[in-house]
Parts: sequence; structure tokens; C-alpha cells
Amino acid sequence: MPDRVKRAAVITHGRRETVGQALARLVAVAEEVGVDLVLPEDELEKHDADLPEGEPSQADLVVVLGGDGTMLRALRRLLGSTVPAVGVNFGSVGFLTTIPEAELDDGIKRVFAGEYDLFDLPTLEARAGPDRRDAVNDIVATSSTLGRMIHLDWTVGGEDLGSLRCDGLIAATPSGSTAYNLSNGGPVLVWGLDAMAVTFVAPHSLQARPLVIPRGTDVVITNETPDVWVTALADGHVFSELAPGGTMTVRLGPQRTLLATLPESTFFSRYRHTFAG
Repeated sequence: MPDRVKRAAVITHGRRETVGQALARLVAVAEEVGVDLVLPEDELEKHDADLPEGEPSQADLVVVLGGDGTMLRALRRLLGSTVPAVGVNFGSVGFLTTIPEAELDDGIKRVFAGEYDLFDLPTLEARAGPDRRDAVNDIVATSSTLGRMIHLDWTVGGEDLGSLRCDGLIAATPSGSTAYNLSNGGPVLVWGLDAMAVTFVAPHSLQARPLVIPRGTDVVITNETPDVWVTALADGHVFSELAPGGTMTVRLGPQRTLLATLPESTFFSRYRHTFAG
């Protein structure tokens, strides 16, 4: 088991009213068990809380009050550190969270006592010309013009896999494989795999199939559309535009994220609860 938590930081949902009461409950639990609770500057401004300021990267653990979007924001913020994040679900899906809202008090007490498991999850690194981004969830290449199909060439590990007309391409980590990738028919990657899934969006072909690619193998995408640019997004945020002939390289990156979960909240129990009904 991990060591008992002595100092925890908090990152919350974007809307203060969504988690205001939950933050008060978290503060009470921390006081009860003797954990120092800190908030980064932006969270202090959001909640006007009577708590000390502190950076999440300098805590033993980060408690996230929100859904999957808030969890991703926290995990991105913790890149480059060895601090894990644990989530209390206030979202609609909450696949990355481990504690239901109603069980916040007991769940957080267990986590603060060191009763949690850790998942070491890979990230992606994308390069397009001078632009470089890391992604916790996915890298997406899509048409910059709404309603226009794009033509993509792609190579994997230096080998040409041909070209395809489609609406876009998704490269997803295991943590991101249950998001946009899954909704487009891509494979679910079980946490613990050091691999990425590549899935085409609305391919104009009966032969297009997703591919699972291991670490050390680059995926290079070339925009062969003569009159449409390709927009590159990292975790839903635009970071580059590929002109006709432009390329983007995607690989599993050197940085990793640490996700903390209660022992009984396994990947497969979440999968069954969330997706299998």
C-alpha cells in the first residue's frame, strides 16, 4: 500500500456551484484525519476558500472533484511530476474517477490512509512542423473545413500503410481509448498496456480498421488533400494546422500520468458499469 497522505491538493469542476458543498465535505474529512489540504491559486479564486495556497505538483496526492474533463485537466497539470490524482465523480460518465459523489467521505478517508492502487498511464507526443504537444487522452487530425472530407497518407514505423479519405484520425492512449476513440469504433486499451490505438473517423472505405501500436513506433500522417488544411488537436485543443503536404508525427511520449483508484474500482468493474450496463 502507498504511504499515508500528509498533504493533498484539490482541483475542481469548472463551475463552482457544482462542487461547492463537496469541497466543504472534503475540508472536514481532511481536518478529521490530519491531512493538510491546499488549493492552487486559481482554485482559491474560484472558491474563495479559507485554505493555504499550494501547487499540486508539490503535494502527496491531488483530489479531483469533477468528471472526466476535470480529471484530464488535473492529469495534464501533473505531467512531469510523480503525484497521483484521485477523482470523486461529479460528471456524467466519470470513467477516470473512482469515488461516487455519495461516498466522498468514506472514500477519501480510505485514500488518505493510503488505501489505493496506482495506474501508470502513458501519454502521447505529437510534432507538426515547429509545433509540439503532449496529450493525456488523444491526438486528433480532422478537417479544418466543416463538412469537407480529407485525404490522409499514413506510415507506421516507417512503413507505408497507404492513404484514406476520411473525416479524421484519432491516436489514443489507454486512458483516452474509452473516449472519442471508442465512440468511433476504436478498440478499448486496458490500463497497463504501453500502446496507442489509431482509429479513422468516418473512413470512406470498407477496409479501414483500427490499429494498436506499441511504444517505439512512430505514426506519421500526411495531409494529401489539395485544397483543405488539417487541424491537429491535443486533448481537444488545437495546436497546429497542416497545409496540403504537411505532416504530423505521433508517438508514445516520455511522460506518464499516475491515476489513483480504490482497490475494488478496477478497470473491468468500471468498464462493465459504464459501457456494458
